[in-house]
Amino acid sequence: MFIIKTAILVIIFCTSSAIGISISKKYANRVKNLKEIKSALNIFETKIKFTYEPIPEIFKEISQNTYKSVSEVFLNASNKMKELGAGDAWSQAIDNSNIEITKEDKNILKGLSKLLGKTNIEGQVSEIKLTTNFLDKQIEIAQQEKEKNEKLYKTLGMTIGLAIVILLV
Repeated sequence: MFIIKTAILVIIFCTSSAIGISISKKYANRVKNLKEIKSALNIFETKIKFTYEPIPEIFKEISQNTYKSVSEVFLNASNKMKELGAGDAWSQAIDNSNIEITKEDKNILKGLSKLLGKTNIEGQVSEIKLTTNFLDKQIEIAQQEKEKNEKLYKTLGMTIGLAIVILLV
């Protein structure tokens, strides 16, 4: 009986700690994803300026060189451009993505779709720069939230688990 009770208490503590850690990872993943998207947009800007490749080909190439969840966004947008315009494809790819970013981050990224494929190179480059400037601010905010909340949720998960264990003992 003692072994079963001890095992259950250990499971409760470990589960609570794991929940706290998984919540805290969302903050770190948001920062990582925003930085990766910004990097991908910088590559996109450079390719538009100097290679004159079509947007779907650029997006496909970017998808091969970026982090998994971010690469899916670019690959989905590239595939959707076969049926839709570049702006609509990008907007839908952002909406359907499962990357860990906030709704506000998604809205900023969807703002790029307004001029994507509809204006000349300079117009698209200026829109990309505007989006990356907004992303810089979002990265800064995400970094502050990460510093503030990451340790909090890890500690909170362990503390709640320990409190439950103490109550059940």
